[in-house]
Parts: sequence; C-alpha cells; structure tokens
Amino acid sequence: MSHIKRPKTKRGRQTFQALLHAAEHQFYKLGYHGATIKDITTEANVGLGTFYIYFHDKKSCYQYLLLSYSHLIRSQIAKRIENVENRQEAERLGLLEFLEIVRDNQSIYHIIWESLYIDKELFVDYYSSFAENYAKNISKNQNETGYRDYDPEVMAYVLMGISNFIGLRYTLFSKSDDLEEVVDEVLKILENGIFK
Repeated sequence: MSHIKRPKTKRGRQTFQALLHAAEHQFYKLGYHGATIKDITTEANVGLGTFYIYFHDKKSCYQYLLLSYSHLIRSQIAKRIENVENRQEAERLGLLEFLEIVRDNQSIYHIIWESLYIDKELFVDYYSSFAENYAKNISKNQNETGYRDYDPEVMAYVLMGISNFIGLRYTLFSKSDDLEEVVDEVLKILENGIFK
C-alpha cells in the first residue's frame, strides 16, 4: 500500500497502532464521512501532523483497516484449521472462528460494509480477494478430498454469503450465547441440503 508509511521504531509502532485503534473507533462511531482526522488524532492523543507521518489521508487509513481485517480473518481461520484434515470440520471451525472474530470486533462489519458507499472498488476488492483465496483452497481440496466438484468460485461466494449473514444475525443483530450450536446447524444444512 503506497500511501502508508510503516513505522520502524517501537515508539512509532505504538503510535501507529494508537492511530489505527482510534480510527477504527471513530469510523465505527461516526462513520467514514463523519469522522475527521482531528477526531482520530485527538482520541489517539497525538498531534494532527502525526497522522500524516503514517497516512497520506483519511482514505488510506481506512483502506489499511480493511486490509488488516482481511489479514486478521484469514490468518486466524488458517491458524484454527491448520492441522484439520477433514474439510467439513475445517469449514465448521473456520465459520466458528469467523463468528468469534466479528462478535469480539463489532466494528468490522460496519467498516467493511460502509466501504461500499465510500468507494465501491474497495468493497469489491475486499470480497473478491477473499473469494479468490477461498476458491483456490476449495479447488485444491476438490482434487484431494472433501468438496464436491462444483465451481470453486461459486462455492466460495456461497460459503462467504452464509458466513456473512449468519455473522450479521448471530453476532451483530443480537449476540448468540452458543455460536457452536449455530455453526453445527449451518453444517447440518450444508451436509443435508435444503431441499427434500
């Protein structure tokens, strides 16, 4: 990302993280258009000019947050399913990990979905990139074991759609006390299909 200057020192990394945390909170609270750089720097307890050491503008900060969400979700899911051979169990654990991440980070949905109205390309890139990686994994496992022989891209978007809307319902609209139960129900539907 060319509009970001990553810090080299420990103090710089702390300031950078403080700015990101403040930006995430302000974008969640006020929305992208409502939040100002001044709001972000005030919450981060740094001078206004400090923001520009790391970010070209507010949009580059926002883009960095989107990228960090994508990396966080993908890396946490990969870690959770790392040694799982059974693809069905991998999907179950991956969905559970995703739900736990968005339950514990309520700003993620707001910021990702708001990107559709800030710059549609950001939104499309976020989901396209995610789907592309997912489809590669599906394709690889179709040749080995686990998934049926459907179009990997379509499967990726179907599974992402399920994850997204299950996440909205059970972590954002109201928090479920038992995400495992929700995930097991989703897997039961995937296993058995929805048609008689």
